[in-house]
Amino acid sequence: MHFYPSNPSSDDKFMARAVELALRGRSRTAPNPSVGAVMVRDGLIVAEGYHRFCGGPHAERECIADAKSRSVDMTKCTMFVTLEPCNHFGKTPPCTEGIIEAGIPHIVVGTRDPNPKAAGGLEYLESKGVKVESGILEEQCKDLISDFLCWQFSDRAYSILKLACTIDGKIAGTTGAQEAVSCPESFTDVQHLRSIVGAVIIGGNTLREDNPTLNCRLDPLPVGFSQPKAVVVTNRLPENFEAYTLTTARAADTIFWTSEEQGATETARALKNKGIKIITLPRNEKRLILESGFKHLRKKYGILRTLCEGGGKLACSLAQQNLVDEFVMYQAPRILGNVRGRANFAGSDRELISDAMNMRVSRVHQSGRDLKIVFKPEGQ
Repeated sequence: MHFYPSNPSSDDKFMARAVELALRGRSRTAPNPSVGAVMVRDGLIVAEGYHRFCGGPHAERECIADAKSRSVDMTKCTMFVTLEPCNHFGKTPPCTEGIIEAGIPHIVVGTRDPNPKAAGGLEYLESKGVKVESGILEEQCKDLISDFLCWQFSDRAYSILKLACTIDGKIAGTTGAQEAVSCPESFTDVQHLRSIVGAVIIGGNTLREDNPTLNCRLDPLPVGFSQPKAVVVTNRLPENFEAYTLTTARAADTIFWTSEEQGATETARALKNKGIKIITLPRNEKRLILESGFKHLRKKYGILRTLCEGGGKLACSLAQQNLVDEFVMYQAPRILGNVRGRANFAGSDRELISDAMNMRVSRVHQSGRDLKIVFKPEGQ
């Protein structure tokens, strides 16, 4: 189930469908943006397409191919596409040429292409007599390419924060017992999130209390899939590392982000001897400065997306350091009502609501009995 603005126009509905299609390709398009397209005639969608994988046909050409397979007269159609059609030769030819060759007279675009190499498509189409419009569901369409913007304009991995909580914002009870907050459908959805990232990040407390594996458990796994690396953020390296799955069975895929002091200890040397990577980060008072870790993941391993599944302290630290590009919250219809329950964010010294970090709602979905809400930083 998807929730869109009330009383959307027909154009909004068509673009919303293109957004849905674009999300299907998110796992395989990197480092390209996720794009969806639909063809409309007489108020009905007659063809669809989306960018399925990097190097494959773009959404516009997929949509055109679908229209051809259905014998659609494209000269009487309007194409809705989430991102401005590309106007350059890359791994595939320009989509603008495909649109012109198909005789499509009208193009509606969600958002302009921020990549200067690919931009200029609308001007080119207009010069060839194609009617062009832009800005339909622009915020949603920009959200589709927020990861692409991160890759284009920064040198770090894109950061997704995931938390599951009760209605009153609790991620765990007071006893430390391992209990699932969210429903089975949300658990499966998290596995899909793990399937699109190169690293899953947790805090030291999560390692010690939950002993997680942090692997993707989809069955079957996507073709050509490699399990994400595990990153543990901690000011105190574990001395009893034989007790944890990440430091034994998954040692080759595990990275610790820690302080320079901890990186020089005997524990660090012992972990390195097990094949575990130790990356030291600068520190501001008691808090590790995490941005250099995200940069290292991208530079060293080519990791473009990360998923943080840590607790409230790590979540708050990421938010305070402006390292949450996307916040996915699974809100279970439960109320703990105990002030000592663990909060989804913890560690801030803010006292006034007016000082709170502001987010905006990007998407809302039903996930089994839970509500899945995707937030973006305000202004992004």
